[in-house]
Amino acid sequence: MLWLWSLLESQPILTLFLVISLGYAIGEISIKGFSLGVGAVLFVGLIIGAFAPGAAPPGILSTVGLVLFFYGIGIQYGKPFVKGLVSPAGQRQNLMAVLSVIGTGLVTAAAIQWFRVPVEIGAGLFTGALVNTAALESVVNEVCNELPVVGYGVAYPFGVFGPILWIFLITRLLNPKIPQPPKRGIQGTELLVTNPAVANRPLADLMQQFPPEVQVVAVRQDGYNHLPRGSLCVSVGDELLVTGRGEPLKQARRLIGEATTVSTIVDVDDLDDLFVYASKPEVVGRRLVELNLAEKLNCSVISIIRGDSELSPHPRLVLEAGDQVHLAAEPGNFEAIQSFFGNSARSTSEVSYLALGLGMVLGVLFGLIPFPLPGLGSFTFGPSGGAMIVSLLLGWRGRWRQLNWVLPPAANLTLRNFGITLFLAVVGLRSAEQFFPTVRDTGFTLLGVGIAITLSVVLVATVLGYSLIRVPFDELMGVLAGVTGNPAILAFASKTVPTNQPELGYAIVFPSSTIIKIIVVQVIVALFRTQG
Repeated sequence: MLWLWSLLESQPILTLFLVISLGYAIGEISIKGFSLGVGAVLFVGLIIGAFAPGAAPPGILSTVGLVLFFYGIGIQYGKPFVKGLVSPAGQRQNLMAVLSVIGTGLVTAAAIQWFRVPVEIGAGLFTGALVNTAALESVVNEVCNELPVVGYGVAYPFGVFGPILWIFLITRLLNPKIPQPPKRGIQGTELLVTNPAVANRPLADLMQQFPPEVQVVAVRQDGYNHLPRGSLCVSVGDELLVTGRGEPLKQARRLIGEATTVSTIVDVDDLDDLFVYASKPEVVGRRLVELNLAEKLNCSVISIIRGDSELSPHPRLVLEAGDQVHLAAEPGNFEAIQSFFGNSARSTSEVSYLALGLGMVLGVLFGLIPFPLPGLGSFTFGPSGGAMIVSLLLGWRGRWRQLNWVLPPAANLTLRNFGITLFLAVVGLRSAEQFFPTVRDTGFTLLGVGIAITLSVVLVATVLGYSLIRVPFDELMGVLAGVTGNPAILAFASKTVPTNQPELGYAIVFPSSTIIKIIVVQVIVALFRTQG
């Protein structure tokens, strides 16, 4: 086998991609629903790196991978994260997450003190037990060695498995009763105008009284379908096709009159529907109200398909690259509409590298800024932490003049997966020489500390959410998924409840949890260095 290790050491690029491919193959192996996923790449890197230490690629590759990963995270979650900061539910969830991470930081500091764990390894245990690679990178940059990766590798498996087991146990123990939510998707409803108070008035006046969640798609008058132009006058007996659901739809129905079973857009010659991709730069990043589609293009939006989700149109909704827009229009106008939107399927995967490059430059620069720790010195967020913070703002902003910061969902997912894979493969190869001797000498102690850290964060979050703050159980699942971080935990949490609260909570809590984890781990390192 010496020839193999010699080959791998002489061809580091070959070794890197071998680690990636074997890691993904092993990560897909499932044992009773549990798998390591992309984390298996780290362990394959550790094993191969132990036999071929000279195959370790330059450390800058791991930094590039992590910056790509967290930049994509920030761009995707920017809007829900900022929305969560100003909403009562989001503030409640973020408070639970921050307190849980701080409490876990105290447990980590106590374990380092009691068990005399080197602070570099203890900080790595914290990042692995909470499955946070940005915090790992920040501490590696701070201590200037690979020892934190040792702790990360020891704690990582239970960091994924532990929260899944915890969610399974508390679900069985508490047996929560969660109401089934209304059916998702767009509900087209035909409303018959019977209220004389709205008759003979322009549609624009009427729509101002509608809740923003309800939009008029078409108006049927005298047997003909018309697009919802603001100047169109509504009469008693007209039928409005509207999109919306729940209480907003009930409000619109009370204003108009009553629902009817007549289908407005079915087998007609004067109005039909079509799907187009939003791909032109002039359209992407714009709000629907800015496009003024009814007046400019003689069409109206029925729904917007983004990734796996179908969104209800409202004036403030911002189009993203790759959105598939479902429209109602006159058949003779289809060609002009397609030209206006661009209608290129390539937009689902195309990336503006100008916006991507500038965004990452801003993120890396922010990551270099030192922030004071009173009495302990200072800390930085590092390149990946800075990239995530800046990209959260860019993702929330969406567009600046001609620069569209948002990445199409497919391209974003590919970018993130490649980034985290590259990071784990490189750090595994580079830290192997220190990993196995350390684990051989203190493995059981480190494993126990890692388990304690993981259990502490889910325990604190559960006690805060269920017993003290008393949030709904599905909201608690979102906090647990976000504060522990791994997508496998989110997937399991989502299966335990019939609502989408875990996904929403993850989007709100994961960014703030990552930021506070970076700060807490830096405080731990600074604290013990000061004592030393």
